[in-house]
Amino acid sequence: MQENFLSNDSELPSNDVSFQASSDSVPRKEIVKIMVIGSRKGITSVIKMLHTLMFAEAGEWSPIMPHGESGEMMSVLRKKVLG
Repeated sequence: MQENFLSNDSELPSNDVSFQASSDSVPRKEIVKIMVIGSRKGITSVIKMLHTLMFAEAGEWSPIMPHGESGEMMSVLRKKVLG
């Protein structure tokens, strides 16, 4: 499924950082929300996996809560990213 987002290595973000004196180049932070929906066990598994990958601390996720009428559960992570 990753190939749907990145077609080749040239599209991967670079770790190179350059700074300019202009105030227009100041990076802006944006908050994105990442939702995991499924069973309590499945959600816990994804949260642990993303913690292992150093994507987010387990404590940064919202408590697992019911999601709609489907009987599924959900948890939400709010993550700051450069926009």
